[in-house]
Amino acid sequence: MRLSLLDLPWWGCALVTLGMTHVTIASVTIFLHRHQAHRTLTLHPIASHFFRFWLWLTTGMVTKEWAAIHRKHHAHCETSEDPHSPQIYGIRKVLFEGAELYRLESSIPATLEKYGHGTPDDWIERNLYARHTQLGIGLMLGIDIILFGPIGLSMWAVQMIWIPFFAAGVVNGIGHNWGYRNFAPNDASRNVVPWGILIGGEELHNNHHAYASSARLSSKWWEFDIGWMYIRILERLHLAKVCKVASQVRYNTSKTCCDVDTLQAVITHRYDVLAKFAKSLHRTAVEEIHSLRTSTPPEWKDSKVLVSLWLQRGVRTLPEQERTALEQALHSSTVLSTIYAMRQDLTALWSRSTTSKEQLVKQLEDWCRRAEESGIDALREFSRTLRCYDSQLGDME
Repeated sequence: MRLSLLDLPWWGCALVTLGMTHVTIASVTIFLHRHQAHRTLTLHPIASHFFRFWLWLTTGMVTKEWAAIHRKHHAHCETSEDPHSPQIYGIRKVLFEGAELYRLESSIPATLEKYGHGTPDDWIERNLYARHTQLGIGLMLGIDIILFGPIGLSMWAVQMIWIPFFAAGVVNGIGHNWGYRNFAPNDASRNVVPWGILIGGEELHNNHHAYASSARLSSKWWEFDIGWMYIRILERLHLAKVCKVASQVRYNTSKTCCDVDTLQAVITHRYDVLAKFAKSLHRTAVEEIHSLRTSTPPEWKDSKVLVSLWLQRGVRTLPEQERTALEQALHSSTVLSTIYAMRQDLTALWSRSTTSKEQLVKQLEDWCRRAEESGIDALREFSRTLRCYDSQLGDME
């Protein structure tokens, strides 16, 4: 006696399950993340409502809650107000209880009021999707059992844990703990792997934190963002329109002094600038710390890791013991104190909102001149690279 409408082998059921979870991941990254939270693209009502309906069936997530929590994460990343930072809660908590952290934050009216603006507020959202979040999940269970029989219960279970584990756990946990960094925003974001397929492109998390307003999460030529591929397909079908994309950093090697284009490119690509600064000065800083020998405090255990953290994110991000050790090392070394001062002056360039462009260009040129006169070879070479940044082809498309 057949117990289902579809008679599939076990591997067929597995493929269908993977297919359905992938549609869910695509819905999260395209609709909730890139469209709703960051407004990097617009969606045709047909596409938008399909994603809303599918997410209601497979996750029960409320659009306003998800967008608000994610926006708050960006506004307060790696601080006590970040809803799900592994730097605050620990990697185990975020990886395995990320969904619970979402639920706790969604119960705070102030979060939804401040960060949930611009999300759907039509009749069906108010009276069905937001009010009856469990109804869609229950309906999905019934559909799975009717279509696939008893194994449909297992398929449904996989659907239910997919987003809580991969989106709430892996992206927010591993994506702020392990992986590689192309850019140096002032947070712990990392790219988990360069091929964003399993989680719809969200694996490229460091790229996203560097250019949060970009619809494309890939940055290097060898990175692949499958969510971006789907967006381009939707564009061809006139179901989506991309608003913002971060272009690649461009260089003009013929430039010998800083101008307005240099300034604009440095500000636009400031996290790329900081990443290159950290990479350029890393070896010099590590060698200088090792040369201090007895004057280097014993608390400074893993100098390579800590120097990388310091150069990319600043002294304040270091644990207290290591921060104290670094401060002592700065007092003992002219090279380290120079690197530190130059980093501070560089980051200050894009923090001076009341300074005119002409003044900022002069300050940038002065920074390059001081770097080249510092006597530190790595700093001199970085300065020459900085002068070549060009904004004419390198700003937001």
